[in-house]
Amino acid sequence: MPSSVPLRRLFVALLLSCTVLVSATACGNDSGTGASASASPSATASAQKQKLAKTRFVANAGLAAGATYQWIIKPYRSGKFKKGADGRTFALVKAGLAGGFAYNRLKAAAENAKGDPLLSKAVAPLAAGIESLKGMGTKLRSGQAGAGDVGAFEDVITNIKDAGKSAGAEVKDKVPSASQLGG
Repeated sequence: MPSSVPLRRLFVALLLSCTVLVSATACGNDSGTGASASASPSATASAQKQKLAKTRFVANAGLAAGATYQWIIKPYRSGKFKKGADGRTFALVKAGLAGGFAYNRLKAAAENAKGDPLLSKAVAPLAAGIESLKGMGTKLRSGQAGAGDVGAFEDVITNIKDAGKSAGAEVKDKVPSASQLGG
């Protein structure tokens, strides 16, 4: 048994040495064609970046729209946020999480839009509206949100959807799971 401990240590030391050797080799300066080929962007890389920007915009905006509708607008309209309503606390907590999640996804969608010229022009005027939602998650969670606050979320989501549609990136609601809301 005592001889197995030094053998394990030897194995770990050998494994770490190999890892360091491989890392050092991978990080070295390559004078071959690989470095020069990746340094110059090609037309297809630019087109693919734009396509991915639209795709990521649609995904992020869709998640924001789905969370807003499912856990903020729908419960508000059904009266779940009113004092004394059945399940009010749980609805407010979910709305607060959804508000923070939607704000985060809208910021990501606005960042994604910068990768596509047409989408960037369509979304740029909405930055102030997105920024106005920053503290809304906390306001919803504490039960201080009113009709104007819920309406602000709905307006921003509608404007994002319209901007995406005008740029050829139609946004459809995609309801995130409860675990996605929590982090």
